[in-house]
Amino acid sequence: MRGLWLLLVLVAAATAERRFIGDQVIRVNAESEEQIQLLHALETEETWELDFWLHPVSTELPVDIRVPSSRLSAVKEYLNAHNIPFSVMISNLQERLDEEKAEMLENKIRERSTRSFNFGAYHPLETIYSWMDTLVAQHPNLVTKVEIGKSYENRPMYVLKFSTGGNKRPAIWIDTGIHSREWVSQATGVWTANKIATDYGTDASLTSLLKNMDIYMLLLANPDGYAYTHSDNRMWRKTRSRNSGSMCRGVDPNRNWDAGFGGPGASKNPCSDSYHGPAAHSEIEVKNVVNLIRSHGNFKSFISVHAYSQLLMYPYGYTCRDVPDQPELDSVGRAAMEKLTSLYGTRYKVGSICKIIYQASGGSIDWSYNLGIKYSYAFELRDTGRYGFILPANQIIPTASETWLGLKHLMEYVHDHSY
Repeated sequence: MRGLWLLLVLVAAATAERRFIGDQVIRVNAESEEQIQLLHALETEETWELDFWLHPVSTELPVDIRVPSSRLSAVKEYLNAHNIPFSVMISNLQERLDEEKAEMLENKIRERSTRSFNFGAYHPLETIYSWMDTLVAQHPNLVTKVEIGKSYENRPMYVLKFSTGGNKRPAIWIDTGIHSREWVSQATGVWTANKIATDYGTDASLTSLLKNMDIYMLLLANPDGYAYTHSDNRMWRKTRSRNSGSMCRGVDPNRNWDAGFGGPGASKNPCSDSYHGPAAHSEIEVKNVVNLIRSHGNFKSFISVHAYSQLLMYPYGYTCRDVPDQPELDSVGRAAMEKLTSLYGTRYKVGSICKIIYQASGGSIDWSYNLGIKYSYAFELRDTGRYGFILPANQIIPTASETWLGLKHLMEYVHDHSY
Protein backbone atom coordinates (compact mmCIF):
# COMPACT_ATOMS: atom_id res chain seq x y z
CA MET A 1 0.00 0.00 0.00
CA ARG A 2 2.86 2.39 0.84
CA GLY A 3 4.29 1.86 -2.64
CA LEU A 4 0.93 2.73 -4.16
CA TRP A 5 0.75 5.93 -2.12
CA LEU A 6 4.21 6.98 -3.30
CA LEU A 7 3.15 6.36 -6.88
CA LEU A 8 -0.01 8.41 -6.35
CA VAL A 9 1.97 11.31 -4.87
CA LEU A 10 4.25 11.34 -7.91
CA VAL A 11 1.30 11.19 -10.29
CA ALA A 12 -0.47 14.02 -8.46
CA ALA A 13 2.67 16.16 -8.60
CA ALA A 14 3.05 15.53 -12.32
CA THR A 15 -0.57 16.46 -13.08
CA ALA A 16 -0.74 19.43 -10.69
CA GLU A 17 -3.65 17.81 -8.88
CA ARG A 18 -4.90 19.86 -5.95
CA ARG A 19 -3.47 18.55 -2.69
CA PHE A 20 -4.98 18.95 0.78
CA ILE A 21 -1.97 18.12 2.95
CA GLY A 22 -2.68 18.98 6.58
CA ASP A 23 -6.19 20.27 5.86
CA GLN A 24 -8.62 19.33 8.59
CA VAL A 25 -12.38 18.92 8.68
CA ILE A 26 -13.68 20.28 11.96
CA ARG A 27 -17.15 20.01 13.45
CA VAL A 28 -18.45 23.11 15.20
CA ASN A 29 -21.43 22.99 17.57
CA ALA A 30 -22.76 26.50 18.05
CA GLU A 31 -24.55 27.03 21.36
CA SER A 32 -26.26 30.37 20.72
CA GLU A 33 -27.60 32.57 17.94
CA GLU A 34 -24.64 34.89 18.54
CA GLN A 35 -22.26 32.03 17.78
CA ILE A 36 -24.23 31.21 14.61
CA GLN A 37 -23.69 34.78 13.46
CA LEU A 38 -19.98 34.54 14.25
CA LEU A 39 -19.81 31.42 12.06
CA HIS A 40 -21.63 33.29 9.28
CA ALA A 41 -18.93 35.96 9.52
CA LEU A 42 -16.29 33.26 9.24
CA GLU A 43 -18.03 31.80 6.19
CA THR A 44 -18.04 35.15 4.37
CA GLU A 45 -14.32 35.72 5.04
CA GLU A 46 -13.29 34.83 1.47
CA THR A 47 -9.55 35.29 1.96
CA TRP A 48 -9.50 32.37 4.42
CA GLU A 49 -10.73 29.96 1.72
CA LEU A 50 -12.80 27.89 4.13
CA ASP A 51 -14.95 25.12 2.66
CA PHE A 52 -18.20 24.76 4.60
CA TRP A 53 -19.45 21.18 4.17
CA LEU A 54 -22.41 21.90 6.45
CA HIS A 55 -23.50 25.51 6.87
CA PRO A 56 -24.32 27.46 10.05
CA VAL A 57 -28.11 27.33 10.37
CA SER A 58 -29.14 26.75 13.98
CA THR A 59 -27.84 25.50 17.30
CA GLU A 60 -29.58 22.18 16.58
CA LEU A 61 -27.36 21.36 13.58
CA PRO A 62 -23.57 20.94 13.48
CA VAL A 63 -21.34 22.92 11.14
CA ASP A 64 -18.61 21.04 9.26
CA ILE A 65 -15.72 23.05 7.82
CA ARG A 66 -12.72 21.99 5.74
CA VAL A 67 -9.94 24.27 6.97
CA PRO A 68 -6.76 24.67 4.89
CA SER A 69 -3.65 23.84 6.90
CA SER A 70 -2.45 27.45 6.54
CA ARG A 71 -5.58 28.69 8.33
CA LEU A 72 -5.91 26.08 11.04
CA SER A 73 -4.34 28.06 13.87
CA ALA A 74 -6.26 31.24 12.98
CA VAL A 75 -9.61 29.44 12.77
CA LYS A 76 -9.09 27.57 16.03
CA GLU A 77 -8.01 30.80 17.77
CA TYR A 78 -11.18 32.49 16.47
CA LEU A 79 -13.39 29.68 17.76
CA ASN A 80 -11.63 29.51 21.13
CA ALA A 81 -11.77 33.28 21.54
CA HIS A 82 -15.55 33.17 21.18
CA ASN A 83 -15.94 29.97 23.25
CA ILE A 84 -17.40 28.08 20.30
CA PRO A 85 -16.91 24.32 20.84
CA PHE A 86 -15.42 22.24 18.04
CA SER A 87 -13.83 18.87 17.39
CA VAL A 88 -11.66 17.43 14.62
CA MET A 89 -13.48 14.97 12.35
CA ILE A 90 -10.70 14.42 9.79
CA SER A 91 -7.19 15.27 10.99
CA ASN A 92 -5.43 15.18 7.61
CA LEU A 93 -7.71 15.19 4.58
CA GLN A 94 -4.95 14.28 2.13
CA GLU A 95 -4.27 11.01 3.95
CA ARG A 96 -7.91 10.01 3.45
CA LEU A 97 -7.77 11.02 -0.22
CA ASP A 98 -4.56 9.04 -0.75
CA GLU A 99 -6.21 5.97 0.78
CA GLU A 100 -9.25 6.47 -1.46
CA LYS A 101 -7.12 6.78 -4.59
CA ALA A 102 -5.00 3.77 -3.67
CA GLU A 103 -8.17 1.70 -3.24
CA MET A 104 -9.38 2.84 -6.66
CA LEU A 105 -6.10 1.88 -8.28
CA GLU A 106 -6.14 -1.54 -6.63
CA ASN A 107 -9.74 -2.03 -7.76
CA LYS A 108 -8.87 -1.04 -11.33
CA ILE A 109 -6.12 -3.69 -11.42
CA ARG A 110 -8.49 -6.27 -9.92
CA GLU A 111 -11.27 -5.48 -12.41
CA ARG A 112 -8.89 -5.84 -15.34
CA SER A 113 -7.84 -9.29 -14.17
CA THR A 114 -11.38 -10.49 -13.37
CA ARG A 115 -13.12 -8.58 -16.20
CA SER A 116 -15.93 -7.73 -13.82
CA PHE A 117 -17.42 -4.46 -12.53
CA ASN A 118 -17.17 -3.87 -8.77
CA PHE A 119 -20.28 -2.10 -7.47
CA GLY A 120 -18.51 -1.56 -4.15
CA ALA A 121 -15.88 0.76 -5.63
CA TYR A 122 -15.68 4.31 -6.93
CA HIS A 123 -15.16 4.65 -10.68
CA PRO A 124 -14.18 7.44 -13.11
CA LEU A 125 -16.70 8.78 -15.60
CA GLU A 126 -15.46 6.77 -18.59
CA THR A 127 -15.76 3.50 -16.68
CA ILE A 128 -19.35 4.30 -15.66
CA TYR A 129 -20.30 5.21 -19.23
CA SER A 130 -18.76 1.97 -20.48
CA TRP A 131 -20.62 0.00 -17.82
CA MET A 132 -23.89 1.55 -19.04
CA ASP A 133 -23.29 -0.08 -22.43
CA THR A 134 -22.75 -3.41 -20.69
CA LEU A 135 -26.01 -3.05 -18.78
CA VAL A 136 -27.92 -2.26 -21.99
CA ALA A 137 -26.34 -5.25 -23.73
CA GLN A 138 -27.34 -7.53 -20.85
CA HIS A 139 -30.93 -6.23 -20.72
CA PRO A 140 -31.77 -5.05 -24.25
CA ASN A 141 -35.53 -5.43 -23.82
CA LEU A 142 -35.64 -3.24 -20.73
CA VAL A 143 -32.79 -0.71 -20.75
CA THR A 144 -31.73 1.89 -23.29
CA LYS A 145 -29.03 4.56 -23.03
CA VAL A 146 -30.36 7.91 -24.26
CA GLU A 147 -28.20 10.98 -24.83
CA ILE A 148 -30.09 14.07 -23.64
CA GLY A 149 -27.44 16.60 -24.66
CA LYS A 150 -23.85 17.62 -24.10
CA SER A 151 -22.21 19.20 -21.06
CA TYR A 152 -20.34 22.52 -21.06
CA GLU A 153 -17.10 20.68 -21.89
CA ASN A 154 -18.90 18.66 -24.56
CA ARG A 155 -19.27 15.42 -22.67
CA PRO A 156 -22.41 13.43 -23.52
CA MET A 157 -25.09 13.29 -20.84
CA TYR A 158 -26.70 9.86 -20.79
CA VAL A 159 -29.98 8.77 -19.23
CA LEU A 160 -30.70 5.11 -18.63
CA LYS A 161 -34.33 4.50 -19.57
CA PHE A 162 -36.04 1.46 -18.08
CA SER A 163 -39.15 0.71 -20.12
CA THR A 164 -41.22 -2.24 -21.29
CA GLY A 165 -42.68 -0.29 -24.21
CA GLY A 166 -44.92 2.61 -25.08
CA ASN A 167 -44.28 6.29 -25.65
CA LYS A 168 -44.24 8.98 -22.94
CA ARG A 169 -45.80 6.69 -20.37
CA PRO A 170 -46.06 7.89 -16.77
CA ALA A 171 -42.48 8.09 -15.55
CA ILE A 172 -40.21 8.46 -12.53
CA TRP A 173 -37.05 10.58 -12.72
CA ILE A 174 -33.94 9.82 -10.62
CA ASP A 175 -30.69 11.78 -10.84
CA THR A 176 -27.44 11.30 -8.96
CA GLY A 177 -24.22 13.28 -8.75
CA ILE A 178 -25.52 16.82 -9.34
CA HIS A 179 -22.79 17.92 -6.91
CA SER A 180 -19.68 16.29 -8.27
CA ARG A 181 -17.76 15.57 -5.06
CA GLU A 182 -20.63 13.57 -3.52
CA TRP A 183 -19.26 10.30 -4.92
CA VAL A 184 -21.50 7.96 -2.96
CA SER A 185 -24.42 9.49 -4.87
CA GLN A 186 -23.12 8.43 -8.29
CA ALA A 187 -22.02 5.05 -6.94
CA THR A 188 -25.48 4.48 -5.43
CA GLY A 189 -27.01 5.41 -8.79
CA VAL A 190 -24.94 2.76 -10.57
CA TRP A 191 -25.85 0.07 -8.03
CA THR A 192 -29.52 1.06 -8.22
CA ALA A 193 -29.61 0.93 -12.01
CA ASN A 194 -28.19 -2.59 -11.90
CA LYS A 195 -30.69 -3.55 -9.18
CA ILE A 196 -33.65 -2.39 -11.29
CA ALA A 197 -32.40 -4.28 -14.34
CA THR A 198 -31.62 -7.53 -12.52
CA ASP A 199 -34.73 -7.56 -10.28
CA TYR A 200 -37.17 -6.96 -13.13
CA GLY A 201 -39.07 -10.19 -13.71
CA THR A 202 -38.37 -11.58 -10.22
CA ASP A 203 -39.48 -8.72 -7.95
CA ALA A 204 -43.28 -8.64 -8.34
CA SER A 205 -43.87 -5.00 -7.35
CA LEU A 206 -41.00 -3.66 -9.47
CA THR A 207 -42.14 -5.76 -12.42
CA SER A 208 -45.69 -4.46 -12.04
CA LEU A 209 -44.42 -0.89 -11.87
CA LEU A 210 -42.35 -1.25 -15.04
CA LYS A 211 -45.31 -2.72 -16.92
CA ASN A 212 -47.11 0.59 -16.40
CA MET A 213 -44.39 3.20 -15.91
CA ASP A 214 -40.89 4.07 -17.08
CA ILE A 215 -37.89 4.96 -14.92
CA TYR A 216 -35.31 7.47 -16.15
CA MET A 217 -31.92 7.56 -14.39
CA LEU A 218 -29.30 10.26 -14.93
CA LEU A 219 -26.27 8.83 -13.12
CA LEU A 220 -23.91 11.72 -13.87
CA ALA A 221 -25.90 14.95 -13.66
CA ASN A 222 -22.67 16.98 -13.59
CA PRO A 223 -20.22 15.05 -15.79
CA ASP A 224 -17.62 17.82 -16.14
CA GLY A 225 -17.47 18.37 -12.40
CA TYR A 226 -17.25 14.64 -11.74
CA ALA A 227 -14.39 14.20 -14.20
CA TYR A 228 -12.64 17.16 -12.54
CA THR A 229 -12.90 15.56 -9.09
CA HIS A 230 -10.93 12.61 -10.47
CA SER A 231 -8.31 14.59 -12.39
CA ASP A 232 -7.70 17.87 -10.56
CA ASN A 233 -9.65 18.59 -7.38
CA ARG A 234 -11.47 15.94 -5.35
CA MET A 235 -13.40 18.64 -3.48
CA TRP A 236 -14.92 20.28 -6.58
CA ARG A 237 -18.70 20.73 -6.30
CA LYS A 238 -19.89 22.90 -9.20
CA THR A 239 -20.08 22.72 -12.99
CA ARG A 240 -17.04 23.79 -15.04
CA SER A 241 -18.52 26.67 -17.03
CA ARG A 242 -16.63 29.95 -17.38
CA ASN A 243 -18.06 32.95 -15.55
CA SER A 244 -17.94 36.26 -17.37
CA GLY A 245 -15.76 38.79 -15.57
CA SER A 246 -14.39 36.27 -13.07
CA MET A 247 -11.40 33.94 -12.89
CA CYS A 248 -13.53 31.52 -10.85
CA ARG A 249 -15.28 28.76 -12.77
CA GLY A 250 -18.49 26.87 -12.29
CA VAL A 251 -22.03 27.26 -11.03
CA ASP A 252 -23.79 25.30 -8.32
CA PRO A 253 -26.16 23.25 -10.50
CA ASN A 254 -28.61 22.90 -7.61
CA ARG A 255 -29.01 26.67 -7.25
CA ASN A 256 -29.58 27.22 -10.98
CA TRP A 257 -33.20 26.11 -11.40
CA ASP A 258 -36.10 28.48 -11.94
CA ALA A 259 -37.56 28.17 -8.46
CA GLY A 260 -36.95 31.21 -6.27
CA PHE A 261 -33.81 31.75 -8.36
CA GLY A 262 -31.25 34.09 -6.79
CA GLY A 263 -32.94 34.08 -3.39
CA PRO A 264 -31.66 33.09 0.06
CA GLY A 265 -29.22 30.22 0.29
CA ALA A 266 -27.58 30.96 -3.05
CA SER A 267 -24.58 33.19 -3.67
CA LYS A 268 -24.03 35.99 -6.18
CA ASN A 269 -20.27 35.43 -5.93
CA PRO A 270 -18.88 33.35 -8.84
CA CYS A 271 -16.14 32.04 -6.53
CA SER A 272 -18.65 30.60 -4.06
CA ASP A 273 -19.54 26.91 -4.08
CA SER A 274 -23.20 28.04 -3.93
CA TYR A 275 -23.00 30.49 -6.87
CA HIS A 276 -26.40 30.49 -8.57
CA GLY A 277 -25.14 31.50 -12.03
CA PRO A 278 -26.03 34.48 -14.23
CA ALA A 279 -29.61 33.32 -14.88
CA ALA A 280 -31.98 30.45 -14.18
CA HIS A 281 -31.11 27.42 -16.34
CA SER A 282 -27.91 29.11 -17.55
CA GLU A 283 -26.08 25.79 -17.08
CA ILE A 284 -26.42 23.49 -20.07
CA GLU A 285 -26.45 20.47 -17.73
CA VAL A 286 -29.57 21.87 -16.03
CA LYS A 287 -31.14 22.96 -19.31
CA ASN A 288 -30.77 19.47 -20.78
CA VAL A 289 -32.81 18.01 -17.92
CA VAL A 290 -35.39 20.81 -18.05
CA ASN A 291 -35.89 20.25 -21.78
CA LEU A 292 -36.35 16.49 -21.36
CA ILE A 293 -38.77 16.79 -18.43
CA ARG A 294 -40.87 19.45 -20.18
CA SER A 295 -40.95 17.74 -23.57
CA HIS A 296 -41.91 14.41 -21.99
CA GLY A 297 -44.70 15.96 -19.95
CA ASN A 298 -45.72 12.89 -17.97
CA PHE A 299 -43.32 12.56 -15.06
CA LYS A 300 -45.05 11.67 -11.80
CA SER A 301 -42.02 11.76 -9.53
CA PHE A 302 -38.69 13.60 -9.50
CA ILE A 303 -36.02 12.26 -7.13
CA SER A 304 -32.56 13.78 -6.73
CA VAL A 305 -29.87 11.95 -4.76
CA HIS A 306 -27.18 13.87 -2.84
CA ALA A 307 -24.80 13.30 0.10
CA TYR A 308 -24.32 13.71 3.02
CA SER A 309 -26.47 14.12 6.22
CA GLN A 310 -29.02 11.26 6.09
CA LEU A 311 -32.10 13.25 5.17
CA LEU A 312 -35.14 12.76 2.97
CA MET A 313 -36.44 16.15 1.91
CA TYR A 314 -39.36 17.51 -0.04
CA PRO A 315 -40.15 21.10 -1.22
CA TYR A 316 -39.72 23.88 -0.52
CA GLY A 317 -36.15 25.02 -0.14
CA TYR A 318 -36.45 28.61 -1.30
CA THR A 319 -39.18 29.39 1.24
CA CYS A 320 -40.19 27.86 4.55
CA ARG A 321 -43.83 27.99 3.50
CA ASP A 322 -45.46 24.56 3.42
CA VAL A 323 -46.40 23.17 0.02
CA PRO A 324 -50.09 22.20 -0.45
CA ASP A 325 -49.17 18.49 -0.47
CA GLN A 326 -46.98 18.68 2.64
CA PRO A 327 -48.97 16.20 4.78
CA GLU A 328 -48.90 13.53 2.09
CA LEU A 329 -45.27 14.09 1.12
CA ASP A 330 -44.25 13.93 4.76
CA SER A 331 -46.25 10.78 5.47
CA VAL A 332 -44.94 8.97 2.39
CA GLY A 333 -41.39 10.08 3.17
CA ARG A 334 -41.56 8.80 6.75
CA ALA A 335 -42.90 5.44 5.60
CA ALA A 336 -40.07 5.20 3.05
CA MET A 337 -37.48 5.96 5.72
CA GLU A 338 -38.88 3.24 7.98
CA LYS A 339 -38.13 0.81 5.15
CA LEU A 340 -34.62 2.23 4.78
CA THR A 341 -33.92 2.02 8.51
CA SER A 342 -35.11 -1.60 8.66
CA LEU A 343 -31.96 -2.92 6.97
CA TYR A 344 -29.09 -1.56 9.11
CA GLY A 345 -30.78 0.79 11.56
CA THR A 346 -29.54 3.90 9.73
CA ARG A 347 -31.65 6.88 10.86
CA TYR A 348 -32.87 9.61 8.53
CA LYS A 349 -34.69 12.86 9.23
CA VAL A 350 -37.67 13.75 7.03
CA GLY A 351 -39.00 17.22 6.24
CA SER A 352 -38.97 20.17 3.89
CA ILE A 353 -35.55 21.40 2.75
CA CYS A 354 -36.00 24.78 4.41
CA LYS A 355 -37.03 23.35 7.75
CA ILE A 356 -34.60 20.47 8.26
CA ILE A 357 -31.40 21.70 6.63
CA TYR A 358 -31.41 25.32 5.42
CA GLN A 359 -33.08 27.77 3.08
CA ALA A 360 -31.77 27.18 -0.43
CA SER A 361 -33.17 28.76 -3.58
CA GLY A 362 -32.96 27.51 -7.16
CA GLY A 363 -33.17 23.81 -6.30
CA SER A 364 -34.27 21.08 -8.67
CA ILE A 365 -37.06 19.50 -6.63
CA ASP A 366 -38.66 22.89 -5.98
CA TRP A 367 -38.69 23.45 -9.75
CA SER A 368 -40.14 19.99 -10.47
CA TYR A 369 -42.83 20.41 -7.81
CA ASN A 370 -43.83 23.81 -9.19
CA LEU A 371 -44.02 22.19 -12.64
CA GLY A 372 -46.70 19.87 -11.26
CA ILE A 373 -44.63 16.82 -10.33
CA LYS A 374 -46.11 16.22 -6.90
CA TYR A 375 -43.79 13.49 -5.65
CA SER A 376 -40.55 15.47 -5.66
CA TYR A 377 -37.91 14.35 -3.16
CA ALA A 378 -34.21 14.75 -2.44
CA PHE A 379 -32.10 12.22 -0.55
CA GLU A 380 -28.99 13.16 1.43
CA LEU A 381 -27.20 9.81 1.82
CA ARG A 382 -24.67 8.63 4.41
CA ASP A 383 -23.09 9.67 6.59
CA THR A 384 -23.69 12.33 9.26
CA GLY A 385 -20.18 13.74 9.18
CA ARG A 386 -17.60 11.17 10.31
CA TYR A 387 -16.34 10.98 6.72
CA GLY A 388 -18.59 13.50 4.98
CA PHE A 389 -17.85 13.63 1.26
CA ILE A 390 -15.05 11.05 1.63
CA LEU A 391 -17.27 8.10 2.51
CA PRO A 392 -15.16 4.91 2.34
CA ALA A 393 -15.93 2.62 -0.59
CA ASN A 394 -16.83 -0.22 1.77
CA GLN A 395 -19.98 1.76 2.62
CA ILE A 396 -21.21 2.06 -0.99
CA ILE A 397 -23.17 -1.19 -1.15
CA PRO A 398 -24.66 -0.85 2.38
CA THR A 399 -25.68 2.73 1.52
CA ALA A 400 -27.18 1.74 -1.83
CA SER A 401 -28.93 -1.32 -0.38
CA GLU A 402 -30.72 0.58 2.36
CA THR A 403 -31.51 3.49 0.05
CA TRP A 404 -33.12 1.05 -2.37
CA LEU A 405 -35.68 0.05 0.24
CA GLY A 406 -36.72 3.67 0.75
CA LEU A 407 -36.60 4.49 -2.95
CA LYS A 408 -38.63 1.41 -3.84
CA HIS A 409 -41.35 2.40 -1.36
CA LEU A 410 -41.53 5.87 -2.91
CA MET A 411 -41.79 4.42 -6.41
CA GLU A 412 -44.44 1.90 -5.42
CA TYR A 413 -46.50 4.65 -3.82
CA VAL A 414 -46.19 6.82 -6.93
CA HIS A 415 -47.22 3.85 -9.06
CA ASP A 416 -50.30 3.21 -6.88
CA HIS A 417 -51.37 6.89 -6.71
CA SER A 418 -50.70 8.26 -10.19
CA TYR A 419 -53.70 6.99 -12.11
